[in-house]
Amino acid sequence: MRVLVTGANGFVGAAAVRHLLQGGACEVRRALRSANPAAHDSSAAPDTVAVGDIDGATDWRAALEGVDVVVHTAARVHMMRETEADPLVAFRRVNTEGSVNLARQAGGAGVRRLVFISSVKVNGEATPPGQPFRPQEPALRPDDPYGVSKFEAEQGLREVAAATGLEVVVIRPVLVYGPGVRANFESMMKWVAGGLPLPLGAIRANRRSLVGLDNLADLIACCATHPAAAGQVFFAADGEDVSTAELITRVGAALGKPARLLPVPPVLLEACARLAGRAEVGQRLFGSLQVDISANAQLLGWRPPLTLDAGLSRTAGAFLAAQKIWNGNGDAGSRV
Repeated sequence: MRVLVTGANGFVGAAAVRHLLQGGACEVRRALRSANPAAHDSSAAPDTVAVGDIDGATDWRAALEGVDVVVHTAARVHMMRETEADPLVAFRRVNTEGSVNLARQAGGAGVRRLVFISSVKVNGEATPPGQPFRPQEPALRPDDPYGVSKFEAEQGLREVAAATGLEVVVIRPVLVYGPGVRANFESMMKWVAGGLPLPLGAIRANRRSLVGLDNLADLIACCATHPAAAGQVFFAADGEDVSTAELITRVGAALGKPARLLPVPPVLLEACARLAGRAEVGQRLFGSLQVDISANAQLLGWRPPLTLDAGLSRTAGAFLAAQKIWNGNGDAGSRV
């Protein structure tokens, strides 16, 4: 079996390639924006195709030749500093139009299955504690531009599946962490490793689902091959939900650093977040977002191979190793 992985040098795409190759049951072709040798390890997967920018006009013919399954991880993701005047247009161009175009060409080329990496954001941004999102529930149209683009992509892919017979499998990950993680999760590790006091010690009533990169990649590999995955939606998570304070404490344990948590009342923190115009950040810190992954075991026999603590340990180990490398070439301590 030959599997095409799009976005194969990205955070999730590279992990999916590694897992598929480790399984030994398939050949892997990597689709990259450019064929820059520095962008990938050619020794790991020599079959690489440059496809250029991904949108509704991308020509996938060379990449799809002889392919049985497509794993579509390439996407326009959240940016810390948005540069587009209309972010929704930019997200739709890549995530919606680009994905539907790929599916149409895949169906026409005789590809059997497309595994689409979507997002929990198509369901929403929050759940009441103890009431997780379930895959059989209809997705809600989200307000976030990224979530909207993924929601619309799912709808378009289902239409292509109905018209062509292409098997579409949708995976909706929650927050993904793992070796090399960036953005807010990396910032949290820097704060904890640096001994910075955090006013989040009282945030213990909420529950958040997370997914380790290795667990997500393992689920992707399973969905690429398992017969029962066809036409299904699966959430990707570690299966253990934690509060904000518990997550930071366990990150500290993985780093070998005690988390310095101050018990500031949540109501005060929420008010400060609103006044600062960062209500969405407050929601992620104080609110709950849980998903039910029981269908993964029922339909696929899949359970997360790594526990949350094991995933955090791997993440922390890579983070600390990167600090040592950097500190060997610069000012030790200014990076953390």
